[in-house]
Amino acid sequence: MAEHKNRPRVVIVGGGFGGLHAAQALRRAEVDVTLVDRSNYHLFQPLLYQVATGALSPANIASPLRSILRRQRNTVVLQAEATGFDLSGQRLLLADGQLPYDYLVVAAGATHSHFGHDEWEPLAPGLKTIDHATEIRARVLSAFERAERATDPDEQQRLLSFVIVGGGPTGVELAGALSELSRHTLRHEFRRVSPESARIHLVDAAPCVLSNYPQDLSDKARGFLERLDVTVHPHTLVTGITPHGVTLKRDDTETDLPAATVLWAAGVKASPLAKKLADAAGGETDRAGRISVNDDLSLPDFDNVLVIGDMARVLDDNDAPLPGVAPVAIQQGKYVARAIRNRIAGAVTKPFRYRDRGSMATVGRSAAVVDLGRFKFAGFFAWLCWLFLHLMLLVSFQNRILVLVQWMWSYVTHGRAARLITGRRPDAEQGADAAKPNGA
Repeated sequence: MAEHKNRPRVVIVGGGFGGLHAAQALRRAEVDVTLVDRSNYHLFQPLLYQVATGALSPANIASPLRSILRRQRNTVVLQAEATGFDLSGQRLLLADGQLPYDYLVVAAGATHSHFGHDEWEPLAPGLKTIDHATEIRARVLSAFERAERATDPDEQQRLLSFVIVGGGPTGVELAGALSELSRHTLRHEFRRVSPESARIHLVDAAPCVLSNYPQDLSDKARGFLERLDVTVHPHTLVTGITPHGVTLKRDDTETDLPAATVLWAAGVKASPLAKKLADAAGGETDRAGRISVNDDLSLPDFDNVLVIGDMARVLDDNDAPLPGVAPVAIQQGKYVARAIRNRIAGAVTKPFRYRDRGSMATVGRSAAVVDLGRFKFAGFFAWLCWLFLHLMLLVSFQNRILVLVQWMWSYVTHGRAARLITGRRPDAEQGADAAKPNGA
């Protein structure tokens, strides 16, 4: 792309849902766009749990950013790491340089939060990146492999016990997928242990799973989980995590639950870039690390800097922060592109307003819950709706075909073709042996 000296320069940080849709919405604008991301791909995060449980491969849910934007002549993609901001000088600071801008869109997303217990992170990984998903996949599958070699029944049961912390959509979907994996996919593949005897525990401090959904859908989701032999622990806090298990607290009673694998799906916080941006602007972040923005998503005192997605604190009509979900980021990405075009043209842009078109979550095979406002339903038809929507949201046609074929095969055979233990062994209990490559 040949840059035009007199055209405004738009720099977008982050190739997730918000940043990518902002870039795509500027394809016909008289601007030069630079999309910066430390990865070279766009990741469809809602299906990460299927990578973590072996149903899909990473390439099924990720597409190269250059491929997605190859026909967009006004856009350059740079793989680089943003490290800070010079707002007065209108420069984005990179690990190996800087980028000048006329308009800056910051959409760096979020990571998981252990609510102040950072020491739990190595023991209870979250699920936000491909690396997280492949690590969790290795931990889960290694637990079954170690159980096959164990001779003590109590140790076998501990190895076949899985704890998922967090009863939101990610936790519910993980629990359902783990149940399918243990009770169907792995059922006849081991000789000394029965994978279907695995115990899956879903822990949440809220009184019910999917607490942001209507109560009847939450109750149905719990029923689907119990049908999959998932033990739900509502009103329960995690007060300790060790390599040997977790400590749970309900009311005033604490109990130890032996488990070899603990997975974290309880909370998120904005990217550390949000704090750096707030410091550069002389502002603050909230408890979740988000930055308060104006009603046009611009940064206070810097109207050419726009913050979207999980980094932005935007309130709905009930003065509650908008959730960190893909539809919010997508709508905000399209909005800031329109706002930039309007500002260049001297037009006024109305304040951003999120249109909530509903939410849905799947609970294992052939079951899901769907909340579309006036229409609420659960079961097989809800599951079909979930499949169709997620298939259509994948940005690459090739990925849609690959995922569709994998889903059809899995539905017919209960198979999960991507059950690979890759990287280094994730067994923290084996000390120095854990650092040896597979097969060493």
